[in-house]
Amino acid sequence: MDLILSLLGLIVGVVLAGSAYQCIGAWRDRRRFTGAGRWVEIDSGQSLFVVEKGAKGPTVVFESGIAATHLNWHRIQGVASAFARTISYDRAGLGWSSHGKRKRTPGTIAGELHALLEKANIPPPYLLVGHSFGGFVMRRYAAMYPDEVASVVLIDPMRCEEWPPVDETKRHTVDRGVRLSGIAIPIARVGVARLAVTSLLCRSGRVSRWLTQAGGDGAEHVMGRVREEIGKMPPETWPIVAAHWSRPSFYAGMRAHVEAVPDSVREMLAAEPIGGVPVVVLTPDSSEPLSEEALSRIGENVEQIIVPRSAHWVHLDQPEAVIESIRSLAQSGSQPAEAAFSS
Repeated sequence: MDLILSLLGLIVGVVLAGSAYQCIGAWRDRRRFTGAGRWVEIDSGQSLFVVEKGAKGPTVVFESGIAATHLNWHRIQGVASAFARTISYDRAGLGWSSHGKRKRTPGTIAGELHALLEKANIPPPYLLVGHSFGGFVMRRYAAMYPDEVASVVLIDPMRCEEWPPVDETKRHTVDRGVRLSGIAIPIARVGVARLAVTSLLCRSGRVSRWLTQAGGDGAEHVMGRVREEIGKMPPETWPIVAAHWSRPSFYAGMRAHVEAVPDSVREMLAAEPIGGVPVVVLTPDSSEPLSEEALSRIGENVEQIIVPRSAHWVHLDQPEAVIESIRSLAQSGSQPAEAAFSS
């Protein structure tokens, strides 16, 4: 009995120490890493974190992939701000933004983005740039608020035919993402996620390797994704990424986004094409090009550009291709220009 009580006391002590470590770390992160942006309240109790760079030229608005934040655009936003006013932000439930009150579907998120731009006094017209799931959001924004949109750039946009309910073989991928995100929430609350990602991105990586081995396949999947995606981003963003991935709310936001994928696909299957403005689709050469039929479902005036030496994260693999597309549309104001990276 004494041994059991001692073990219970040890467990409680470890949990309390880990929780204190997490709370103090989160407080420090917020003080250290949020100076580049500001929070804009879009609804009672709901604020979104936005980063603005550049003061002249057209307004370029960036929308990230399904579990990514404004940091995905760090390099591109810095370059584009030389010729445009640029806006990146964290969707509700991700990064520094507060939790989302409604299901994380493209139309809902487009409405929240509209409220953000309005409340932040950032007037249209907008050049919209969206990656992956962010492509869904920007397509819905262009359809819902057509008078505010000048042009659109879609970077390897998410394809309905590759996800449930169209492709039910990917149902297990969605379910696994939901399950792993849910498991990570209590792990993050007691500081273990902070210990792992900080070790991986900001230190030697020995602690993260030990925790990954101890956590089994699920932990290896999560840490593998961190290494693959974050490794392409500028090193100066890594401590901030570690701060995001240390927060329990990040995993709750990720779970909400992944959980809504089937509903998002259903919404986009019924979505009308973008009309009246030019749309550039950047497709990596590692993927099958979109068919003419698929392009026609996206918009009425669409140009597809195949980007060599790139994978799904085109904006990280070949940022110059994205910058050139943005620059061409910003300068032309209407017709999509032939980019140097087309094939």
